[in-house]
Amino acid sequence: MCKKIAILFALFCGLFAAAQPAGAVTIDVNLSSQTMHVTSNSGTYDWPISSARGGYSTPRGYFKPYSLQVMHYSHKYHMSPMPHSIFFLGGYAIHGTYSVAELGRPASHGCVRLAPANATTLFNLVKQEGARIAISGTPPGGGHVYAAHHKKSHTQFAAHHHHTGHAMAYAPIRHHKTLHQWLHNPGAAN
Repeated sequence: MCKKIAILFALFCGLFAAAQPAGAVTIDVNLSSQTMHVTSNSGTYDWPISSARGGYSTPRGYFKPYSLQVMHYSHKYHMSPMPHSIFFLGGYAIHGTYSVAELGRPASHGCVRLAPANATTLFNLVKQEGARIAISGTPPGGGHVYAAHHKKSHTQFAAHHHHTGHAMAYAPIRHHKTLHQWLHNPGAAN
């Protein structure tokens, strides 16, 4: 009797394991080299990217996609097309770009841009397997870096920062006067 139960248990576990995905896609974005390394069940890929240009920031940390959109249009930036968008934090996404000449250097408002064919491939892999995203490094030229609350989920992050919402996702970095400067001349511009 115990032998039959063990056999049934082994069969059940084997069927359950076969139904689970073999592993999520691993997406490693290196802001320093402006590259992306992808590992999936179908192989590995290395692609040039564009991250945030001067005055903007791309978040660093560990993320999971929370929304996939075949075509998204940026409401903030004149309905600019964002094909094969993989949203991972607020309004930040990995997506295709038609400005392929800018790949390999910072050029975006904060998103991670890929060539259209690479964005399509990545989108399909993430749709099939799920993904883990790691963004690290420092952009060339000492650009601004936004270190995200990588231990919080997107929902927790949005709830924690509800006062900024999605509108601030692409906001440029602003430099404000210090208290001393304001006290010395409160009417002066920043």
